[in-house]
This record gives sequence, C-alpha cells and structure tokens, in this order.
Amino acid sequence: MGVGSIFDAADVRTEFEKAGISSHFIPIIWKYVIKNPNCEWDQIPDLPTSAYALLHAKFKTFTSTVHSVIDSSDGVTTKLLIKLQNGAFVEAVIMRYDTRLGKYCGKPRPGGLRSTLCISSQVGCKMGCKFCATGSMGFKNNLSSGEIIEQLVHASRLSQIRNVVFMGMGEPLNNYSALVEAVRVMLGSPFQLSPKRITVSTVGVIHAINKLHKDLPGLNLAVSLHAPVQDIRCQIMPAARAFPLEKLMDALHVYQKNSQQKILIEYIMLDGVNDEEQHAHQLGKLLERFDVVVNLIPFNPIGNLSQFRTSSEEKVLRFQKILRGDNNIRTTVRKQMGQDISGACGQLVVSLPDKLNQKSVLTDIEDLVSTR
Repeated sequence: MGVGSIFDAADVRTEFEKAGISSHFIPIIWKYVIKNPNCEWDQIPDLPTSAYALLHAKFKTFTSTVHSVIDSSDGVTTKLLIKLQNGAFVEAVIMRYDTRLGKYCGKPRPGGLRSTLCISSQVGCKMGCKFCATGSMGFKNNLSSGEIIEQLVHASRLSQIRNVVFMGMGEPLNNYSALVEAVRVMLGSPFQLSPKRITVSTVGVIHAINKLHKDLPGLNLAVSLHAPVQDIRCQIMPAARAFPLEKLMDALHVYQKNSQQKILIEYIMLDGVNDEEQHAHQLGKLLERFDVVVNLIPFNPIGNLSQFRTSSEEKVLRFQKILRGDNNIRTTVRKQMGQDISGACGQLVVSLPDKLNQKSVLTDIEDLVSTR
C-alpha cells in the first residue's frame, strides 16, 4: 500500500484530528494543490507547523498520473487514460456541449459552453454485462475516494467541469462508501458542484439504492435497465439475477417518492434482442407509474468482444415513438461522441501491456450521458 492521496478526505480528516490540526485547513490545501499540481508541501503558505510534517509522512499531492490524452476529431470529446498508484489504468472522458444550440420551448436555449466528465469508480466490474468490455476483465479493485476525485482534478486542467457522471468503469454502488465520500467532497469547497449536476448510474443494486437518497440527497440517479422483462435482462446482464426486476422497480418507486426527482432510464438498443415493438410496449407498461426520462443508446460494436448488432435507426425511432406516443414518456436518443477515439458508449476499450503479468489490461467505459 502506497502513501495516501491528499484527496482521500476521510483519511486526511482522521490524521488531522489525531494530530490536533483543524480540518478547515483541508479545503485550503486542496485548492492550493489544484492550482499548483507540481507543488511541494512546504510551498503551501500559512499551515500549522505540525501539518507540514504530517503531509510529508502520510500523503501525496497525487497518487495517479495522466498517462495520455486523446482528442476526438469531433472537437468536443477528450479521453484521459489515468495510471493509478497500483499500476492499473482507468479512463475518464470529457464531453463538451453548447447549450445554446437548438431550441427550448420554441426559444433559443439559455446558457453556453459546458463540460461533462464521465469518471470511473472501479478497476474492472463484477456485473459482467455482455455488451460491455469491462465485463470481460472481471473485477480488479475499488478506487479510493481520492482516486475518484483525482480524475476530476486532472480533467479540470483541460476543461471547466460543470457536470459529473459516474458512468465509467465499474458499478458505482458496489463501491458505495468511496462514492459517497467522493461526491461529498465534490459538493464542498473548493469544487462546489451542485448535486443536480452529479449523476450516478447503476445496474440496480437494490440495497444501495435504498440508502442513496438519505446519504446523497438531490443527486441524479440513472438506472441501466436495458430490458423490460427479467429473462431478457438476465441474458444480457448476468448480475440482474441478484436484482429481480419487480424488487428493483419497487426500490425505485420508494426512491422517487422520497427524492421527488426524475429517474434516468438507460436502455441500450440491441438488434433482435430488446428493440422490438413488443419490448417498447412492455417498457412503457413497466414505467407507467414513474416520472422518468428514457435514454435510448445505439449500441456501439466493440471488436470481437460482443455477439450483438446495432439496431437500425428505423427501429430506434419506432421504439421512441411508442414510448412517447402511447405512454407519454419523455424519450431521448443518445448522441454519440468521440467514436473515432473509442470514446462513445461501450467503445472505450484500452489494451495495454501489464508489466507484472504480461497480459493485456482492458478498460471500458460502458455509458456516457449528459445531465440537464
């Protein structure tokens, strides 16, 4: 185990309390490190003398490094490959949007340029979704809250991040305590993100969904549903066996009742598997008691890792029309970004030599979404 990240908030608070140092210095240290990423601890002004010795002994400014940055030809997508202290790699993706494009209620949209960051919460994933390359890795390890926050800090040097989506590698709710701690850091000084601008995506880890609103009120919840019935869901998402659809929907009903917020439903379109008209009608029936936005995701082929095919545009639009027209459910179709750098949904596959075992490390970000 290496020296800890200064962004591992709980560890830093614990060490400061043991040393009798006020925790109000912690965001001051974070702010300085963000502005001066190559700084030495002694360069941070106005800390108690005991803090400098503690920082030298226990913490690093960063435990991860940016291995590479790849810009898409679309001009709006950037992929960061980040090397962790243990030698593993994760990816983070910056997606830039201009909110002034298009119309809203017949009028020009307010706002301007903004960036959404998609970050990882684990190395690998236990969920094993068959349309996602991360499932082929198996699970390696959880990220610490500091490693999660460092992705935001690295990305913030390239773009001003307004939204964060936990849709990178891993199942965020399987790394629950680190997720909660990282989000709380993002909400406080110096990051000051709004909970409305943070989205957590899950395949439906029921026991964690039951705690989420109490621990992180105001957050956006996205659910990777991907099928309207349990048997299809189990075929493409083996982990769904542990989360029966009926129980998952009950948990989401309670979550929505408590939070009074829309839930984002992610639905990947797989030709001949879950994209027929009957599936649209089943999905509409399943969601009729909810306030949701359904996001239809055109499947991106990922080399020889998948047996699936992309749904035709006609099928996607027909599916959308049924949900909108028959069920009055707001339904969007995912805009693909960064396909040329394997930055689109389900495409983020990286193959790197692992010096420890000479095998390839595959990392994949299953899902990208822009909130609001």
